Amino acid sequence: MPRMPQLAALVAAAFLTTSSLLLAADKPAKPKIILAGDSTVTDGAGWGVGFANSLNENATCINLAMGGRSSKSFRDEGRWKNVISAEPTYVLIQFGHNDQPGKGPKRETDPKTTFRENMARYVDEAKAAGAQPILVTSVSRRFWDADGKRIESILGGYAEGTRSVAKEKDVPLIDLHKISIRVYEELGREACMKMQPPGPNGKEDITHFNAIGSQLFGTLVAAELAKVLPETKPLIRDDLPSEAEAIEIYRQAK
Repeated sequence: MPRMPQLAALVAAAFLTTSSLLLAADKPAKPKIILAGDSTVTDGAGWGVGFANSLNENATCINLAMGGRSSKSFRDEGRWKNVISAEPTYVLIQFGHNDQPGKGPKRETDPKTTFRENMARYVDEAKAAGAQPILVTSVSRRFWDADGKRIESILGGYAEGTRSVAKEKDVPLIDLHKISIRVYEELGREACMKMQPPGPNGKEDITHFNAIGSQLFGTLVAAELAKVLPETKPLIRDDLPSEAEAIEIYRQAK
């Protein structure tokens, strides 16, 4: 039979262990932000890394975007199921690039019908799973007009479809299509070339981002998220630069 001092020590240890477990159980999990989209959202070729770098320690970011996927194929391949299974608090959803004509029947959608239906379904299912969906319009490709001064968008129909669904479903919208065109034109064609990753066979890549391009646009997406959904502001870094400052940081980057 344990002596009294030993018994007291055992009771105290048991109390501390139980208290620690209760405190751990009461501690809320960090809000989980999940990214769903195509290559322009991924960590390897999109704005995903820059976005994650713009969050603070209060949030967890998981990037489940996958290159080459459309609003149709992302679901058909079971990738959307993985998003829901991860139990997101917030989910940012951006498609359009691979929904365009010429991508094949497994990926193509019509911006006025099937694309909108897919995006609306994503919103409904995210809400049903207890997550807050945020729709993101497609970041523009860097197609310049003949004078090299203005961007000629070929994703306008999909951007408009995303805006329409956001309005219809009353969910936050990050209009990255509009933001990217504004930023590209402010920077100019030559400066924009600095954000281009190496293209296949030496071709110019006017769609994706290298590290500095990711940081620029990831910063802008995070800043816009705080604006369109103020409850996320505590998850965003306090020292996040403004758009003008982010552009200047990009200009100075080597």
